[in-house]
Amino acid sequence: MHILFITDNFPPEVNAPASRTFEHCREWVKSGHQVTVITCAPNFPKGKVYDGYKNRLYQTEEMDGIRVIRVWSYITANEGFVKRILDYVSFMVSAVVAAPTVKKPDLVISTSPQFFSACAAYLISRMKKRPYVFELRDIWPESIKAVGAMKDSMVIRLLERIEIFLYTKAVKIVSVTRSFKKNLVNRGIDAQKIHVVTNGVDLDRFQPQAKDAELVKQYDLEGRFVAGYIGTHGMAHNLETILDAAEIIKDMPGGDNFRFILLGNGARKVAIKARAESMGLDTVIFIDSVPKDEVVRYWSLLDVSIIHLRKTKLFTTVIPSKLFECMGMGIPVLHGVMGESADIVVKEGAGLLFEPENSEALCHNLLKLKNDKILYNNLKNNCLAHAHHYDRKQLARKMLSVLKQVIV
Repeated sequence: MHILFITDNFPPEVNAPASRTFEHCREWVKSGHQVTVITCAPNFPKGKVYDGYKNRLYQTEEMDGIRVIRVWSYITANEGFVKRILDYVSFMVSAVVAAPTVKKPDLVISTSPQFFSACAAYLISRMKKRPYVFELRDIWPESIKAVGAMKDSMVIRLLERIEIFLYTKAVKIVSVTRSFKKNLVNRGIDAQKIHVVTNGVDLDRFQPQAKDAELVKQYDLEGRFVAGYIGTHGMAHNLETILDAAEIIKDMPGGDNFRFILLGNGARKVAIKARAESMGLDTVIFIDSVPKDEVVRYWSLLDVSIIHLRKTKLFTTVIPSKLFECMGMGIPVLHGVMGESADIVVKEGAGLLFEPENSEALCHNLLKLKNDKILYNNLKNNCLAHAHHYDRKQLARKMLSVLKQVIV
């Protein structure tokens, strides 16, 4: 089978869409299938092309047996609605133009969050008379409204009509959560064609390990209890909650024994960093995104991982992929997301829940895990015992079985 995958995020980018797509495609190649990916020059989230790449009209490379075609797009930082739409639309057009260079795919698949990649996949599928599959990672454009980036308007309603059209035309929809499936079914999409394949973790990379000694020394973490957030610093994440928790703990007896690491980039990074400086939070350490091969070193620094999203109904339907990376490494989670992902944390005993945007509740749980060694070790052991339920290899095979149904 020849799979043509359309995505505007792909390694060396390290965000969740890039990792999921690459790890699935890699496993499909290992299973004997041919995979071609059309993507753009790596630039997320700063809007700057990575070293070693150029924003050319067309260039190719091979990654772990995957043929990667990179096309030109309008590149901008992960901020500003209009500029991001230009980014998405330009990639859509370039992907469609590049598609004739891909010979005889058996199917075309695209991945959200934004659906202009799906628009490209649909158009390419019509050109090549092949079935098209929609991988649903986010309910977009609803998520635009959820983070306050744009209010309900004629533009949003137009985008929602395109969204429904793409769901309707897809032969199969692969959703990363059951909540997303329920959302689509309630909006009239056929439940029989929607399959759930959750996010997961590459257990070959994310394994328990001792804290990286060099980084511990670099950031003066010896003897500290380290809590961290690793991921995009965007509007959806409201990382100010972590800053408020750090401020509360700093003034407590023994507060200097805590350190907070915020690793990543995004639309809110500059503002969050400036706020921390204005609050005098010398216990908060900001680190820019690091290459994919280096990420595990930084995960190793954490005693607990903080996962947080804004308090909004839409985010009760998402499952942050970093949850599974924490489990793979045996790092207990402080989970500030309600809904389906919280159910997983409780089911697997992987951490403690706290109300989103409630910094005092976050502080309470931080102190609890630092002081209760028995509870901490139980959560750590649960993470390691249940991580295999979300092994990326198994999930890739599950998704592959869905794709095989398309071409029977």
